[in-house]
Amino acid sequence: MKVWTRVALGAVAVVVLLAGVVTVRTLTFKPGAQADLSAIRLEPATPVDQAKAAQHLSEAIRILTISHQDKAENQWAEWDRLHAWLAATYPAAHAAMTREILPNKALVYTWKGSDPSLAPVVLMAHQDVVPVTSGTEQDWKHPPFAGVIAEGAVWGRGSIDDKGSLVTIFEAAEALAAKGFKPRRTVMIVSGQDEEAGGTGARAIAALMTARGVKAQFVLDEGMAVVSDFPGAGRPVAAIGLGEKGYATLKIIARAPGGHSSAPPAETGVETLARAVLAITGKPFPMRFQGPGADMIRSIAPYSGLMTRVVVANSWLFEPVLMAQLGKSPASASAFHTTIAPTMLKGSPKENVLPQDATAWINYRIAPGQTREDVMARAREATKGLNVELSWQGEASDPSPVSSTTSESWKLLSALASDGGKIPVAPALVTAGTDSRHLTGVAQDVYRFAPMFASVSEFGMIHGTNEKMSLENLQRMTDFYTRLIATAAR
Repeated sequence: MKVWTRVALGAVAVVVLLAGVVTVRTLTFKPGAQADLSAIRLEPATPVDQAKAAQHLSEAIRILTISHQDKAENQWAEWDRLHAWLAATYPAAHAAMTREILPNKALVYTWKGSDPSLAPVVLMAHQDVVPVTSGTEQDWKHPPFAGVIAEGAVWGRGSIDDKGSLVTIFEAAEALAAKGFKPRRTVMIVSGQDEEAGGTGARAIAALMTARGVKAQFVLDEGMAVVSDFPGAGRPVAAIGLGEKGYATLKIIARAPGGHSSAPPAETGVETLARAVLAITGKPFPMRFQGPGADMIRSIAPYSGLMTRVVVANSWLFEPVLMAQLGKSPASASAFHTTIAPTMLKGSPKENVLPQDATAWINYRIAPGQTREDVMARAREATKGLNVELSWQGEASDPSPVSSTTSESWKLLSALASDGGKIPVAPALVTAGTDSRHLTGVAQDVYRFAPMFASVSEFGMIHGTNEKMSLENLQRMTDFYTRLIATAAR
């Protein structure tokens, strides 16, 4: 047999073998991270008066706990007003729990369980909301702080982020306490006062819990939800956040002599700064099919088209194709690598003056598996040889630990989120930041999920115009939290 014939036959054999492996892996592919519902006994929902719940959310929206960038602008008396309102609105819950108001106005509630050997569960929701952008008030269908109940929804800033969660958690606690529920496992409800402006409240809560030796079974905070038109799945998917990206802002300063713009040097500080920024952004972190982002894609692949299932089931072979496709959308790409975003620039105070210190700021969201040290090292390597100074602007934080998709806590949350197996559940990576990142040291698992339904486009109202909580979502959330507390603490 001629050499070329043997080579051709060998190539055919390799292709046939490869095709067989791909076919078998596709046919036997399982999504994973789905709870075995037969092994979990969920308590039924405790009835909550939905008309009162809507009215209560409306009242909470009208309390102006607005976190401004400059905290001196905050109306701190509004936080006191919120605390008094919670006590008056939920008397049974307050009788059943102890309440601690920390010096910075963070809240810690403890519903003591009868069995101290059981690790507590912690539910989180923050008190503050972001301001409404000046000049956009007229774009709202209803005034942003009026709490109008209309058209099947409660309208206003914070109705979703995050007073919707705060109110429905207390509605659940009130309903359970009023009917005489006695938890065997301790339940804690904690609420930071400044999640939208630094999270010092959550840090104080974490420090208090650490000092007391609290080690929680799990923490549940905001972060993800049920996406009704989940991309690639064509159906609702409950996305539960397993972790958060790290956060860091790099400050780049290009020093220069300055002077009059009529006699510029060969390279001005602005030019040096521009070269540094382009050098850093020109060396992006590569996308990798790993971590919570990859787990999410694996979970929805069975509900996607055949080609998607083939590619995902055989990611060992098709990772470049997969990453190229996912990289087409900035939103999806962000789940698979550390992102680099130049956001601010500062130069001369006048157009005909050369700056002595041109400055740029680059915001990073650091993916799990990498650290702030990795980011700084990569930036220094990219700008090697350029006359620039690199430093962190404020605090730089690493990614949070990634929580389990096999623990009892995951099984409970995913069983509830799946609505009895009707909705696929997908692990996910939260690319923004929540207060829960500060509690990773006091809990075995930290999850980010609120049981509301919304389309991809509807999530744009968070921090935006016409934020509203539908009455259907309000009931979903009260049902979810009554079932969660009753099941986890029984």
